[in-house]
Amino acid sequence: MKRIDRIRKHEAFCYCMKQIEMAEKNRIYCKHDLGHSLDVARIAYILNLEEQGGLSKEIIYAMALLHDLGRSEEYHKGTAHEEAGAALAEQILLECGFTEIETGQICQAIAAHKYSGRDARDYGARLLCRADKLSRNCFDCMASKTCYWKEECRNSGISY
Repeated sequence: MKRIDRIRKHEAFCYCMKQIEMAEKNRIYCKHDLGHSLDVARIAYILNLEEQGGLSKEIIYAMALLHDLGRSEEYHKGTAHEEAGAALAEQILLECGFTEIETGQICQAIAAHKYSGRDARDYGARLLCRADKLSRNCFDCMASKTCYWKEECRNSGISY
């Protein structure tokens, strides 16, 4: 997946990931690092195969790698991470060889992934949202009692 490697090495992607890492240095909750993004990608890919969702592996990995990139702006400017992430993703995707149609599809999923759950019309956003929630090991987390994720997962019908 050459285009995925290009994303991973893209200057803006690396910069934003470093900004997120620094902002979350003392965070007691789950972090939004490359490991999290890859977990989301793998889970989304499995769900897509099981559901015969029709998304390509490369589209799924691009969505997952970029879905939390906007946290770099959220932490520094207060911008909602899903909105900032979609804007950042557009430039990166086009520079990494994704078509305008693919870029639009990926950015739409990123922009809508935060609260999509089971009700979103866009399959990519729904898939990304579910994989994002399923990637969290709340059942084994010391901070889960004060974390919003556990309640958010329960409200969206995802249980552990």
